[in-house]
Amino acid sequence: MTQEHRASADVIILGGGLVGLALAAALDGAGLGAIVVDPADPATRKDVAFDGRTTAISSSSMRMLGTTGVLDRLPEPGCPIQAIRVADGLAPGSLTFEPGEDGEPLGVMHENRHLRAALLARAEAGPRIDLRWKAEIAEVVRDDFSGRVRLADGSELSAPLIVGAEGRRSPSREAAGIRMARWSYRHTAIVSTLGHDRPHENIAYEIFYPAGPFALLPMNDLADGTHRSAIVWSIGDEKAAGLLKLDDAAFAAEAQAAMGGFLGEIRLLSPRSSYPLGFHHAVRMTDRRLALVGDAAHAIHPIAGQGVNLGFRDAAALAEVLVDGARLGLDLGDAQLLARYQRWRALDAFSVALATDGLTRLYGVPGKAASAVRRFGMGLIDRLGPLKEKLNAAARGNSGDLPRLLLGEAL
Repeated sequence: MTQEHRASADVIILGGGLVGLALAAALDGAGLGAIVVDPADPATRKDVAFDGRTTAISSSSMRMLGTTGVLDRLPEPGCPIQAIRVADGLAPGSLTFEPGEDGEPLGVMHENRHLRAALLARAEAGPRIDLRWKAEIAEVVRDDFSGRVRLADGSELSAPLIVGAEGRRSPSREAAGIRMARWSYRHTAIVSTLGHDRPHENIAYEIFYPAGPFALLPMNDLADGTHRSAIVWSIGDEKAAGLLKLDDAAFAAEAQAAMGGFLGEIRLLSPRSSYPLGFHHAVRMTDRRLALVGDAAHAIHPIAGQGVNLGFRDAAALAEVLVDGARLGLDLGDAQLLARYQRWRALDAFSVALATDGLTRLYGVPGKAASAVRRFGMGLIDRLGPLKEKLNAAARGNSGDLPRLLLGEAL
């Protein structure tokens, strides 16, 4: 699309990451236009060097991506998760979640670079999506009449609503003076891809240790038959620094010990990367002609793999609110529309944030007595059908008041 000096749209989305592009696709599919502004060069985001992580996309998020035409553009299919096993260390006993009667997987593992490629391809094909890459923002103005963004190249953009999708350090959130609850876990997440002798059978594992959870996530086999799984190893900063200094063989031996060796011999298939773990939650997700989505509004521990899925839920809810408002002829920056979005998303996001934080602290309590209590609790949940089904629905993203896109319905 041409870089016009002046341009207007229904929404200006600041941030072209996974959530920002998902929102643009959702709006485009419903007939609303979006200008996406991001300082990055998308060409640098397509390889493992930029982001070697994988993401467990929940069943509901998969429905949204399918409905908005993103899944059709994936360069490679994801790996379905057919079961999730939760264990307290390597002690006997575990809690297992499996698909319901509909047979729908609990989620699908995708490499982040493949998700980015699919979302970018969908955005480039969108007739109502104006992509402004490598664009530096000089000024943002939000008043009673409109939202306006002036770029460093002199371009002037306007829309009734501005969406902050810039991630954890969101300038939009800071400029609005939105207060945050935040803390550091003093833990680091180490991520990599492992090759292993035995097949994972499409099972994801979450092994909890007092030092931090060890997640093992199934990936598709390589063309030569090599079995693969991704790991997200959350561990105290000091020990993480030591693990990152080990050579590949020594690190693989430590990882094999942490998982109990049930997948046989393992080896590293990709470089290790790491990032600090912290919690933050905005006291509100809206301001005058502003809505926050994804990590701009909330960032949680990866213990339950809900971070990106929470962002997709934000995008689906905001898209529905805006589409409904447009059909009624309302100003898309109207305070009543934004209040509906705030009510819809605030409680759900906060509830998930508290649940993941609580799990992190619960499984971080050391000692045999604490471990015994946790194992007893897991056994109890395993025998209580309604409670287990409720947790199963939460893992699949099927709990709460779901936006239509998450149900697989077009807007």
